[in-house]
Amino acid sequence: MSAHRVPAGPPPEPVVQKLRLRYAKRGRMRFTSVRDFQRALERAVRKAELPIGFSAGFHPHPKISYANAAPSGAASEAEYAEIGLTARCDPEDVRTRLDAALPAGLDIVEVVEATPGALADRLDTSVWRITVAGVPAAAVTAAVAALLAAETVPTVRLMKTGPRTLDVRDAVLRASHDGPDQDGCEILTVVVRHTTPAVRPDDVLNALRTVAGLEPPTPPQATRLAQGLWDGAGTVANPLASP
Repeated sequence: MSAHRVPAGPPPEPVVQKLRLRYAKRGRMRFTSVRDFQRALERAVRKAELPIGFSAGFHPHPKISYANAAPSGAASEAEYAEIGLTARCDPEDVRTRLDAALPAGLDIVEVVEATPGALADRLDTSVWRITVAGVPAAAVTAAVAALLAAETVPTVRLMKTGPRTLDVRDAVLRASHDGPDQDGCEILTVVVRHTTPAVRPDDVLNALRTVAGLEPPTPPQATRLAQGLWDGAGTVANPLASP
């Protein structure tokens, strides 16, 4: 019977500090995937010479975790990750160093000490802004009203395992038509409860097409404005704030 294999060398240094990051995907960087950002952040951690912790085993990985990343094609002001360090660092210094090491458009907005509990447990709701061009304001208002009036609005998404039907109406907590922006595009604000699988902005747009025939001539642009815990009264709490 062969002896149990163990990795050569000393065990990894213990993590003594956990930091939570809020980062943004802006401009062309909205087209990056989750994996693209993971690679970029790992390179940035090395370039910034942060004392990142590593997992044990034959294939150590940096102690970085991600939570509920936005889909490729969507911009965001509220993406989150957590890193584990083997020596204590000033959070603002970490923010500055990481931000300088990342490409423009992937921006570290805030870094704080992690508080007890899992970061993912503080993220149950997203606030999305969807910009629609080339559609009359009255049509957008009517489509939002039709969505909110519906009891269910199923939409089908093709998953790796095959087609999956999602009830978009069940996930939408609030939706409003907030009028045109300075470029004349109509602005929708949609508050979506996190589900499995997550209801994304394109699912909401498919639902608006289903209930009201809303067909923008050009692809709408979506930006996540916030993530956090929904208080039931219209507020999404900052997940980096102290409990």
